[in-house]
Amino acid sequence: MPEHLVGYVVPKAVVQPGLYRTVSGTEALAWGLVAGMRAAGIEKLVFAGYPITPASALLHALATMPQYGVVTFQAEDEIAASGAALGAAYAGALGVTSSSGPGIALKTEMLGLAIATELPLIVIDSQRAGPSTGMPTKTEQSDLFQAVHGRNADAPLAVIASATATDCFDVAIEAVRIATKFMTPVIVLSDGYLAHAAEPWRVPVEADLPRFPIEYRTDAEGFHPFLRDAKTLARPWVRPGTPGLAHRIGGLEKDYDSGHISYDPENHARMTQARAAKIAGIANDIPLQTPTLGEDHGALAIVGWGSTFGPIHQAVRIAREEGHDVAHIHVRYLSPFPRNLGDLLKRYDRVLVPEMNNGQLVRLLRAEYLIPAEPLTKVTGKPFKVTEVLNAIRGEK
Repeated sequence: MPEHLVGYVVPKAVVQPGLYRTVSGTEALAWGLVAGMRAAGIEKLVFAGYPITPASALLHALATMPQYGVVTFQAEDEIAASGAALGAAYAGALGVTSSSGPGIALKTEMLGLAIATELPLIVIDSQRAGPSTGMPTKTEQSDLFQAVHGRNADAPLAVIASATATDCFDVAIEAVRIATKFMTPVIVLSDGYLAHAAEPWRVPVEADLPRFPIEYRTDAEGFHPFLRDAKTLARPWVRPGTPGLAHRIGGLEKDYDSGHISYDPENHARMTQARAAKIAGIANDIPLQTPTLGEDHGALAIVGWGSTFGPIHQAVRIAREEGHDVAHIHVRYLSPFPRNLGDLLKRYDRVLVPEMNNGQLVRLLRAEYLIPAEPLTKVTGKPFKVTEVLNAIRGEK
């Protein structure tokens, strides 16, 4: 053997026994959406999309699943795609659309309509480097502001993010659960890296998957289309043609007590607050935030979201082995935040936020919790390296 060759031994991985296969983030999203549809007891998943890098692969994956109740539609543009998905939601199906940053911008008006009509709509955003056409084949996390705040007026919705390729499966199921329980659009943030990255995935046993069956409104007594559930503030979901439940729905403001069109100023204020309270209330229905690695207090917390999970986790693991007092906190729920997140972050002396944008989550954390969180940004179109995060923990450049 030549002297310059170096040998490596890869030890056996410690994993749970079971059936494994390789899965990309896109495939995991597709299967998760179908699993979510089944969990909710919905008969049809209608996916309407328009080709755009790197989101197109989701349309391709779902197009192979008609036997599971999936209907796919390639629309003439992004606006038509989101309109078709919203129409499917109105009809009682699971409406899903996807795109990347520029396409999400085009879907914004239809997202406002989904918020006004309070219908469950899933929007998958596979982020890429921008602005405009930008670098379509390069990854970025720069759509967070757009997802959380990028609509006219006060128009809140739920935003969650996948951390790994296999996590896309669970996040897709959770998006369906939130959308159908709270009757709201949900934006799922993925990115170009997760869309194409692959990793081993333990195929779940169907009986172990969650179940959250929905109920369509069928009782005409006392009905109006915006009669809210006392706990979730969700309005009823009515399939067109249900006897006795004909109603009008649209983007014009609704009277809180009747669902009819209203221009009353006080009523508009009440409806605006009700829509905000519904989304804020999701925080009571999601898990408390815990450190992924490390203690729930200490000198330094590295806070990440989305596909930065891998390099952050490895960097924190190495740093802890070196004796550094550091923890890794990874946030899945970005709107609303977990209800204990602020208290958790305040138990650390420093908070450092690595993200592939010019500092978006760090600004949201500063604004929400008034903490001096520090940014660690990267906008080269490439994921973080472990050494980049590790050097920041060590205080090195």
